[in-house]
Amino acid sequence: MKSIGVVTDSHSSITQAEAQKLGIYVLPMPFYIDGQVYYEDITLSREEFFEKLDSGADISTSQPSPAEVMQLWDRALKEFEQILYIPISSGLSGSCATAAALAQDDPYEGRVFVVDNGRVSAPLHRSVLDCLELISEGYPASEIKNMLEQSKDQMSIYIGVDTLEHLKKGGRITPAAALLGSVLNIKPILKLNVGLLDSFKKCRGIVKAKKTMLEAMAHDMETTFKAWKDRGELYLLAATSASREDTDQWVREIQEAFPEMEVMCDQLSLGVSCHIGHGGLGIGCSCRPARR
Repeated sequence: MKSIGVVTDSHSSITQAEAQKLGIYVLPMPFYIDGQVYYEDITLSREEFFEKLDSGADISTSQPSPAEVMQLWDRALKEFEQILYIPISSGLSGSCATAAALAQDDPYEGRVFVVDNGRVSAPLHRSVLDCLELISEGYPASEIKNMLEQSKDQMSIYIGVDTLEHLKKGGRITPAAALLGSVLNIKPILKLNVGLLDSFKKCRGIVKAKKTMLEAMAHDMETTFKAWKDRGELYLLAATSASREDTDQWVREIQEAFPEMEVMCDQLSLGVSCHIGHGGLGIGCSCRPARR
């Protein structure tokens, strides 16, 4: 039996196919669409999700049941002596707190370590890769949990929203604000930091929105994350719910702005895309967890 394994959920933007390549497990998130339950990347593809979203279907996110969480843990524990479970931030979903409670009971106590480091989508994906590196370096599971959680504020991500329609549906803005924003071609920018997704700025047009996000990222790199950047321990991230053409163009713009850094680009998880809709573009960074 192998020593330590990694389990995450599909809010990480890691597909089932990629999970197999990485040697990890991904818990598919449930969605209710017109009253019927679907599971991300299992019974619901990305293409089907956006077709239903664009058709005006009633879509809501949901937490996995405790039974679903434990079933996946049980599978992983047949392969590994211990596992690190890295779910969506507790600031965005109650599923993390539920998992932490489950991990205190037999047969999981001392074998399942739930990591709450405030991540979702690309930053959560990066945390999984960080976790695998720490395992390969020989750190014990309990220490890896602490190292990942201690680095929770060492990340940020900005997401430019192309349409206000889904923010209106989710109750995050009023219908009047959505209508006015559409007329004025307003593109809001959201910021994810330490587990919470908040409004950052409003821009007129996508060109201005992208410029604002690149400038915000450059500012963060030269202030909050300068020490990590100078040491070469800062990862540059991109995220998208846009078309392949628009995504490729966005990655090129990021690479031109930060030519000395590699860009890891992810599809925005469906849990985020549910509120963002088509056309979302994001940029972020994440610091390499400190070693002891």
